Amino acid sequence: MTSNTGVLASQDILKMVEDGQIIGARRIWDAQYQPASLDLRLGTVAYRIRASFLPGAMSTVGNRLAEFEMHRIDLGPGAVLEKGCVYLVPLMESLDLPETIQAVANAKSSTGRLDLLTRVVIDNGTEFDRIPAGYKGPLFAEICPRSFSVLVRPGMRLNQIRCRHGQSILSDDDLLELQDSQQLVNGPAHIEDGVGFSVDLTPGDDDLVGYRAKPHTGVIDLDMIGHYDVRDFWDPVRVDRGNIILDPGAFYILVSREAVHIPPDCAAEMAPYMALVGEFRVHYAGFFDPGFGNAAAGGQGSRGVLEVRCHEAPFVLEHGQRVGRLIYERMRTRPDRLYGADLQSNYQGQGLKLSKHFKPA
Repeated sequence: MTSNTGVLASQDILKMVEDGQIIGARRIWDAQYQPASLDLRLGTVAYRIRASFLPGAMSTVGNRLAEFEMHRIDLGPGAVLEKGCVYLVPLMESLDLPETIQAVANAKSSTGRLDLLTRVVIDNGTEFDRIPAGYKGPLFAEICPRSFSVLVRPGMRLNQIRCRHGQSILSDDDLLELQDSQQLVNGPAHIEDGVGFSVDLTPGDDDLVGYRAKPHTGVIDLDMIGHYDVRDFWDPVRVDRGNIILDPGAFYILVSREAVHIPPDCAAEMAPYMALVGEFRVHYAGFFDPGFGNAAAGGQGSRGVLEVRCHEAPFVLEHGQRVGRLIYERMRTRPDRLYGADLQSNYQGQGLKLSKHFKPA
């Protein structure tokens, strides 16, 4: 399938690199290419800043950094980014986008599951994670660890970028057709400005429905995979009545009731229902790549992991409560690699699952 508009696939991104539209300070690695996105790498220095900021339409990040910088940290030997602090890290990638291509960034899945808030900032930017068509300049990652302090090094990949040509979002009519022909979610689909999804609070083993981050823990080295004991960083969340009470300021890992299927010719991104559903926010990290949970890529449906933070007041979250929606987009071309089947994908076929840094619970 080829279209004039849509999300660019891995082979299109490779062509952008070859054409100098995406530039790496060091050679871009093959492992950075995902089916519909490119991973971005941390550079060699981090700036501890007083507060998060956007440069604004008339200023560069460098100019505003002079106002907010507290001190610089050499990431070369590895450095700890402390919980509750805000950092700005120049990325190894920069852009020279054509006037027809815009881009959007997001945190990678494992990043979000650690409650590691990270957003891309650009020169003259007025929004986080949004890069207008024709942008020429550097990329920066704003990083704020909110639950755990983390050890980082140059080249680590916390963010990813997706490129689009023209209008790519599928209409509700398109989604209804896809649900009938290819099954976007297991069971009935609630389609309204995207595909709605809800929280699953059905008790599993030992009545387990999720995890809550412990307030005082050690440092997580982001290079350590399958290394940490879940009990050292997380408390289990159990339920016996079909609901849980979210505590203000606490961070939870829960799971969607719906099992998601992303067709090979589509990509998706989670979007919130904002404050209309209650005093909490579901922080969505990562994109849903073509093939996620899809039979064409060896999947039978994969749940969406929900990264939930409660705000001002305790809030009762009920089983089946709708908390967000999936925005599906068409691919401009079908990727030459799919999530799961062609990659060593960490979360294909997932249910309730913490980040890859933890030992199996």
